Amino acid sequence: MSVARTTEITASSSKSFDDALSSGVKRAAKTLENITGAWIKDQEVVITKGKITGYKVRMMVTFVLK
Repeated sequence: MSVARTTEITASSSKSFDDALSSGVKRAAKTLENITGAWIKDQEVVITKGKITGYKVRMMVTFVLK
């Protein structure tokens, strides 16, 4: 039997939502072991002077406890 846990992570990028997601998962993998999945909870854009200047994602990352 295994037990899993989820944690919320926010990541941002100046390029795209995909880049924010990738960098968030990559960073989470540095401290969390056994990551099995993630789902996007929320997306947001940062707008400066009428132009999109940033992308943010809030995700729930699932990992199996030892």
